[in-house]
Amino acid sequence: MNCDPANPKENGIVNVWQETLPIRFGAIDQSDRLTLNAVFQFFQEAAISHAENLLVGREDMARTKQGWILSRMTVQINSRPKYREVVSVSSWPRGFEKLFAIRDYQIKDKDDIAVVSASSAWLIVDLERRRPLRPQAVMDTLPSNEGLEALPHGTLAVPEAGAIAGLAERNNLQKVTEKKALYTDIDYNGHVNNVRYIQWIEDAVDPLLLEKAEKMRFDINYLNEIRSCEVIEIFSAPIPVEDSGANHFFAFEGRKTDSGQAAFRAELRLWD
Repeated sequence: MNCDPANPKENGIVNVWQETLPIRFGAIDQSDRLTLNAVFQFFQEAAISHAENLLVGREDMARTKQGWILSRMTVQINSRPKYREVVSVSSWPRGFEKLFAIRDYQIKDKDDIAVVSASSAWLIVDLERRRPLRPQAVMDTLPSNEGLEALPHGTLAVPEAGAIAGLAERNNLQKVTEKKALYTDIDYNGHVNNVRYIQWIEDAVDPLLLEKAEKMRFDINYLNEIRSCEVIEIFSAPIPVEDSGANHFFAFEGRKTDSGQAAFRAELRLWD
């Protein structure tokens, strides 16, 4: 079923949200292919629309002073659709693990082949106290989609924060750039939008490596929200490629300059 993002509730509850759309000019780089940050943008919009369809969207949750916060995400890009290719973007909830509500995603090409697959972990937070809540009360009302996993069985779909932290610490991260959170970085929730982190990380990588990459895997842990005017130092280091089989492998960490607190940690693997 093809869903309408302009009217998410119009046709009743759907277990899996799906939209069909072309790859537009703003979603490509100089290689004429879909960028990593555009993938996150597609998935963000699909997740928001589906939450509204399932009656757990922004306004629904606000009535009980609750909200969704993206905590972790893994994206596997097996091939990159080109400009004007028509793709289907889908997203669905998949139960919960401890404090995390799990949501999966896919982008399929015109032949119904999954070219991008992803899994994410979300926290349900008390909007006043900014503290996580147990997700059962909300998740028990949603379709569980048991067995419908976007990533292959056994894939580390939601990496533990400590795994990325340990990798970063072992590889002598060096400062590569810094960013100040300005007007265009801040979303409705009053903090830097999750897609902007991806753009910042992409800007810290040699653009030629990104442009020629045929495949990518990206893992990120969002550790602490970044507010308007905060300055973030971004550190990075290459990791020996034999750890992943990729042609290029990098670790990243974003730290707040005023406190040194880690705001995010991420890994990027590229295959030519």
